[in-house]
Amino acid sequence: MANRRSSLAPPGKSWWREGTVVAVAFALCLLGGSLRVDDTVTPPPVPAYLLAAVSSGLLLARHRAPVATVLATTVCGMLVAPMGLLSTPLMVVPVVISAYSLAIRAERRVVLVVPLTSAALLVVLPPFVETDFSWADASRLVTVAASPVVAAVVGRSTRHRRAYLAVMEERARRAEESRDEEARRRVAGERLRIARELHDLVAHQITLANAQAAVAAHLFDTRPEQTRTSLDELVKTTRHALDELRATVGLLRQPDDTSALTDPAPGLSQVSALLKTFRRAGLEVSMREDGAASQLPPAADLTAYRVIQEALTNVTKHAATGSAEVHLGWNRDHVTVTVTDDGGGSRTPPERPPGYGLIGMRERATAVGGTLTAGARPQGGFLVSAHLPLPAAENTARGADGATNG
Repeated sequence: MANRRSSLAPPGKSWWREGTVVAVAFALCLLGGSLRVDDTVTPPPVPAYLLAAVSSGLLLARHRAPVATVLATTVCGMLVAPMGLLSTPLMVVPVVISAYSLAIRAERRVVLVVPLTSAALLVVLPPFVETDFSWADASRLVTVAASPVVAAVVGRSTRHRRAYLAVMEERARRAEESRDEEARRRVAGERLRIARELHDLVAHQITLANAQAAVAAHLFDTRPEQTRTSLDELVKTTRHALDELRATVGLLRQPDDTSALTDPAPGLSQVSALLKTFRRAGLEVSMREDGAASQLPPAADLTAYRVIQEALTNVTKHAATGSAEVHLGWNRDHVTVTVTDDGGGSRTPPERPPGYGLIGMRERATAVGGTLTAGARPQGGFLVSAHLPLPAAENTARGADGATNG
């Protein structure tokens, strides 16, 4: 990662940073060369300048060849005592910097071996070269030997911290992508739901309007009063269609748009009014209900309503019959919504392309955890049956059983 960042950095900035590192190392080496055993400071001799220049210049290769740079700067550090200079941590600053760079870039095994080797080499010559070697000199050499080891530990810690930050950044990026994907999935689901609503209400209302207009055209010359009644029903149907279309399209408005309608979604409580619209369009619809009715969840309630609406719309459009039956069968854990007719004829006439009515009903039933079956009946006609779960009723029954057992 460090190499990648260095390679991606602007050339001017990279050279400025490298020049600063070399200059600081050169200055510290000169400062170390001016120190004496008696803690006095004198102008650095020529060997100090030469050693500082060479060892500091070697740092320019620490990114491309970190191991070779550590070994080369260590050799320079070994020449400190033979050249008459005092071995101090300041004289081995280039070794410290190169050991730090090595720990950031190299593998663990290399980091363990190379700095320890460098530390041993830095202290091997001074006891034999320096005169009057004392315990104070020994403690100073221990500090010199520990310098590259400590630098390697700090470098390794920096590498781990960078790796940790990289992992955190990757996790944050993936979390952001997951949120974007979830947002796209929710938008797609909402678009599908609105498409279903538009299909159901438009297909239903337009089918009723078409049937009422056909009745009015048929009775126009022979029964004017019935024609007027059919036209009045046609006006009500189209007005209702516009209201439902406005309410559904209002879902696409901005959240701060208060002009959108907020009428509740239809459910089984409005089935009676739905059946009246079909009866006024000329379809004789009967309804039968078995079992004790329960409160459906909002999504299942809307699904039951839409299944009845779409199934009766298909009867009006495709079935060669004037009657249909709606049956609600309430059970302990589910409700069965069945719509049947005894007509014949194709469900998709040749002059019309196949629709999405059955597909939409099946998708709605599956979305609430139910199932839907549709097909021709053996005795004639067509059947649509949806089985929708009743989680609230099931939980209530379980709670009652638990209270009774208790």
